[in-house]
This record gives sequence, C-alpha cells and structure tokens, in this order.
Amino acid sequence: MSFARVYSAQVNLLQGQIVPVETDLSRGLHAFSIVGLPDKAVEESKDRVSSAIKNSGYKSPKASNQKIIVSLSPADLKKEGPFFDLAIALSYLLAAEDLEFNPEKKIFLGELGLDGALRRIRGALPLVQEAKRKGFEEIFLPKENAEEAALIDDIKIFGAESLAEVVEHLNESKGPSFGNSLKVQPRTKITFQKEKRNIDFSDIRGQEGAKRGLEIAAAGGHNIAMHGPPGTGKTMLARAFSGILPNLSTEEVLEITGIHSVAGLTQGELVSAPPFRSPHHTSSYVSLIGGGVFPKPER
Repeated sequence: MSFARVYSAQVNLLQGQIVPVETDLSRGLHAFSIVGLPDKAVEESKDRVSSAIKNSGYKSPKASNQKIIVSLSPADLKKEGPFFDLAIALSYLLAAEDLEFNPEKKIFLGELGLDGALRRIRGALPLVQEAKRKGFEEIFLPKENAEEAALIDDIKIFGAESLAEVVEHLNESKGPSFGNSLKVQPRTKITFQKEKRNIDFSDIRGQEGAKRGLEIAAAGGHNIAMHGPPGTGKTMLARAFSGILPNLSTEEVLEITGIHSVAGLTQGELVSAPPFRSPHHTSSYVSLIGGGVFPKPER
C-alpha cells in the first residue's frame, strides 16, 4: 500500500472539525510535503513525526528516497495547532505497510515529542463531542486528556502516553491480546465542588437591597445588571454572587469545560463551579469574544 487515510480533528471556533489525514508515498528523491493550508505548527510536524517514528522502533520517513505527501482536508480550512501529529505518523506507517489496522470509525489526536511521547492538546472535549456526532466509535489521544474526553458517553476513549503504545494496541492482529494494550478510559463522573472565594456574601456589610436582588436572581436563574459610580461595590457583589449560584447542569459543565479547554486553561480537570470573569471596562466587543480573524477564547 502506498496510500492511507486516517482521521483526526481540530478546534474550529468552539466546536470540533473532523480532518481526514491522507498520506501518499511514491518513488523519487526524498521530499516531505504537507498540504491543506497548514500553519507553522502543522508544517513543522513532519520533523516531529519523523523523529517520533524513528525513536519508536520504525524506519524514519527521512531515511528513504521517496516522495511523501500528506493532505489535510478540507483543503480550504486553515489547519492550526499540533492536533495532527499522531494521525500523520499512523497514516505514514499504514501507507508504508509497517502497520496494519482498520482506521474507520477511529479518531487520532495528539502532539508528538521527538521521543514519540504524546503531549496534551487543547480542546479535547469539543473534539470528542464532534466525533460522537459524526458516528466515530473510538478516540485515541494523550493520557492527560483522557479524563476530560471521557465526560462524553457512548464512545470509547483510549489515553496513551506514546506513539509506540498506540501502534502496539492497533498492530496486535496476530495475537490473542489484539486491541487490549490500551484500556478504555472509565466514564468521568461529574463532582460538584464549591470554589473557594475570596469574598463571601457574609463579608459584605450594607447593600441590603443589592444583595436581596442578587439572591432572587440566583434562585430564579435571572440575569441581572448593576450600575452606579465607581467604588460602590458592584464588582465585589458580583464576585460574591458567583458563590451563591446553584450547581451547573451537566450540559453547562460540558459547555464551560469545553470553552476553558479550548483556551488551554484546564489541566484535565473539570469546571463544575460557575466561573467569574472580570474583563476591563475599556475592553472592546471584539476582545470580549477572543478577537482575531478566527475568534477563540484566550487565557
């Protein structure tokens, strides 16, 4: 086989986008090209992938005189970030016949270190949600992202620490333990814990009318707007307000955790408490939603 296709995904705004990764090998002087509007991080993946493959016990793509073309589709969607390293490596091994497995209904995500180690990515949760919507059945991704990804049920999550672990899991078709090298990540249970706040309602003296209004808004799920001159305690009341809000629903936990994951603000943990954000009063409308050509949440 000189052609192979596997599937990966990337974050597009706050949602996932499935990205087929195709690899074609042909004779000729060595060349390694990635097409499909890759950014610099994606373009540099050919060096990370080559070293990771070599250090995982396989022949490096750079060691043979062959033309390697990796296509990321759709071609008109800009590809950003290190989401595709694992998929590119497996696609190459499949095309080079160093590996044999059925790539259908499987998604591969993760950045590769030069030694083949898998490193965590941003936005794992929305990527898994999109994969489930599109009918995929298995997700392979870094172990650090597995707990977050396992918030979604009815889809198998495999957390791996290296390219070698994924290859061993997929390439054991001749043995009785085929498909058992990696264990399915157990379903992540949502536990609600109140965040420790610097300011509590009990710390606020006076402002009885404002506190009463906030309590009614929290109990009834209403929006509330506070206005007044600087220094009257609006921000202090808002900080305390987030501490009396009820627990988030499951849908809200998934949505808020997904946003924080895309922004890179989580380390695999869940966001189960109502968050408090305090943008500067001079912030523009554009900056509030992330700004840039492709808006995305920022740190």
